[in-house]
Amino acid sequence: MIKGISYLSFENGLSNNESIESALIQTQSNGFEALELSVSNEGVINTNLSESECSAIRQKINDSGVFVDSIATGMSWGISPTSDDAGVRKNSIKLHQDAIKVASHLDCKALLFVPGVVKSPISPEIVRYDRALDRLREAINQMLPIAEDLDVDLCMENVWNGFFYSPIELRDFVDSFESNKLGVYLDIGNLIGYQQYPPHWVELLNSRIKRIQIKDFQENFDWTGSFSFCDIGTGDVPWKETISALKSIQYKSTIIAEMLPWDETILSRTSTAMDQIFDFK
Repeated sequence: MIKGISYLSFENGLSNNESIESALIQTQSNGFEALELSVSNEGVINTNLSESECSAIRQKINDSGVFVDSIATGMSWGISPTSDDAGVRKNSIKLHQDAIKVASHLDCKALLFVPGVVKSPISPEIVRYDRALDRLREAINQMLPIAEDLDVDLCMENVWNGFFYSPIELRDFVDSFESNKLGVYLDIGNLIGYQQYPPHWVELLNSRIKRIQIKDFQENFDWTGSFSFCDIGTGDVPWKETISALKSIQYKSTIIAEMLPWDETILSRTSTAMDQIFDFK
């Protein structure tokens, strides 16, 4: 497995304004082998980039020696493919189609995307579950042929969107497309927030898992309980069992830490924790 960090974890990553040069330097200086890029409808890497602009970015990556083979997008939080607004859905599909093309131009083999929203603390819209499911299927039917043509894995992330909170439902949905280019980008930390056990998700999703993202989460259950994301290794993720499950399915790709919010030592703390938990050396 390959130790990596998300572009979103840098000081200006969430706004998509961290320079590629800065991200690459910080990736290496903090002991990460890999960097996961981010694409949005605006910012440093955006859906309007030309193939030549992407090639120039790829050259910087190649010159740095950092391993980059995946890119993420959170555009669905604001422009959802499952929205009740048909215009928003159409725009979302077009933006994600363009994101797949940008991924290909950057020689990234996987695109993480948020598969729409039913209900979420991040998005104001509430959509009925069955309608969201039908709309996502329609969206993927328009996105997947491009991903297949360009050899990019289209990866659904499990997020706090009120959607696909069962590994069996997610597994069966992915299988229904009968394409090895559609898969899952499994976020280990997100699972804890909706009372799920990561090793079981790994076992049930198995080869459908294209990439892994990590964070940690802690929960104190009580009448006045609390919960929050936290530094890796300080929360409730069962790391030993999760790593064992990943090894059992022979997962060998990137482990990308997505750590928010940024602070001056978050990268170094995360790197040290990953070395201790995953035995990265």
